[in-house]
Amino acid sequence: MRGLIVANPAAAAGSVGKRWNDHVRDVHACFGVHEVAFTGGPGDATSIVRRAIADGAERIVAVGGDGTVNECLNGFTFADNTPASAQLAVFPLGTGGDFARSIGMRDAAAERLAASIEERIIDVGRVTSSAGDRYFLNVASFGASGLVVEKVNTTSKRFGAKTSFMLGTLKGLTQYKNQRVRLRIDDSFEEEILTNTVAVANGRYFGGGMKVAPDASLADGQLDVVVIGDIGVGFFVRHSGKIYAGTHGTLPEVRMMRGAAVTVTPLSSDSNIPVDCDGEQMGRAPVRFDVLPRRLKLVAPWTRAEA
Repeated sequence: MRGLIVANPAAAAGSVGKRWNDHVRDVHACFGVHEVAFTGGPGDATSIVRRAIADGAERIVAVGGDGTVNECLNGFTFADNTPASAQLAVFPLGTGGDFARSIGMRDAAAERLAASIEERIIDVGRVTSSAGDRYFLNVASFGASGLVVEKVNTTSKRFGAKTSFMLGTLKGLTQYKNQRVRLRIDDSFEEEILTNTVAVANGRYFGGGMKVAPDASLADGQLDVVVIGDIGVGFFVRHSGKIYAGTHGTLPEVRMMRGAAVTVTPLSSDSNIPVDCDGEQMGRAPVRFDVLPRRLKLVAPWTRAEA
């Protein structure tokens, strides 16, 4: 199989580049021996993948964090109702690794991963906002979570994923002003709500290990919509344990719904509601999220996966 490994040497605070000779052996053990292309900055992975697929690549292996995976995904073309021509494989070496958790690859030895690799066809999410269209595999969201992403992405991650996102969450929640929006999910739900964060999930985790959508599936043709209402930093301090464990759905401030299309309209002319997509900033609301069912061939160790 003709493939390409797309690696971000800056991932995991630069350790991917520093320890590449060790990492590449593990990648080859899992996914086979392929050529390697290193990214040099934001957007590089998307361009590299787009060229590789146009030249006939049958497998793309994303090596890095959630941002690298998202950039590689956006190099694929999803033009019709059939899966993209090439496979996407993920070898997680970034700080957050939230998508890796949903496919069973987080903190597992390469030998164990290689023994359970198989291809499955999964859904892809799409975000349409002021910044244009972007695809996602894991979780997109709007509200305070978008500000948290900004805080995390502009500060050092040398203390690891959980600490970096915990600090970013506390900063973001302290600074964010909850916004009133009109939220519509398919034809089944439409309501004006005052909200802090809404996560639209294909995978289960975001924010460095928070199990925000515990029942989400990568292949059910639906997006799980987790609405966190009019809360502040005190709510997170009190209930962070439940959010990381995925048991926050019992809290009165949280609602969990499901649908194929989600639209968000701000109700204030001076609103400033940031949107994020797999941990990357994606403009401001108004925003639409929708699902493209069964569009991607994902290579992963599914025997360990939760999805």
